[in-house]
Amino acid sequence: MSQSPPADLPDAATAPPSAPAPRQRRKQARPHELLAAALTLFGEKGFAATRIEEVAALAGVSKGTLYLYYPSKEALLKAVIREHLGQLLDAGENLVATFDGPTSQLLSVLLHTWWDRVGNTPASAIHKIMLSEARNFPEIAAFYNDEVTRPAQRLLASCLQRGIDRGEFRALPVQPTAMNLLAPVIFLMLHKHSFGACSQSQQIVDPAAVIATQIDLVLHGLLLQGDSATTPVAPPAS
Repeated sequence: MSQSPPADLPDAATAPPSAPAPRQRRKQARPHELLAAALTLFGEKGFAATRIEEVAALAGVSKGTLYLYYPSKEALLKAVIREHLGQLLDAGENLVATFDGPTSQLLSVLLHTWWDRVGNTPASAIHKIMLSEARNFPEIAAFYNDEVTRPAQRLLASCLQRGIDRGEFRALPVQPTAMNLLAPVIFLMLHKHSFGACSQSQQIVDPAAVIATQIDLVLHGLLLQGDSATTPVAPPAS
């Protein structure tokens, strides 16, 4: 006959899983540590000038350990792009599909969220990296176009088409309009890693104000034409 376990020991079937050992936790965190180190060095030195040994050293691992996770420097950069931009674009597509509210508000949420989660973080360096390295690394450029540029344009185009279909926006061509919306955000990220890095230039540009003004210009233009002279779209509450 089986005996019940002692009262001070939990039943194996109901006991909570034990926390991973420190070594296991370190292993689980390592890919993110490698990607963070890569983003830092690629942004500071450029992709071509960064050696894989430097990334490994900054992450506190050997070059051999890095290769266990990422077989090449190109694969490492692709993983950085997917980690910071690909996931956000996927979330944006879900937001457009489920958003319940005026499209002008949706547009504001999309652009301000992109700034908050990319432009205002170390991930903003990815745009600088691509601008400086794309011509010399056509495979990476093609990957970036497939994973970021085209999906971002589709995302904004779908938002604009939503507004047209709902009778909120006039029927402007969605692709050129999407590019007009994207351009200032890209400019802000490039500015951050060039003139914006200089102390005397840091207070010249207010990213949230630039994005809000761009949205207002796209929605209402500059001319006073009846109801078009309305209050600018404010940034979403954080």
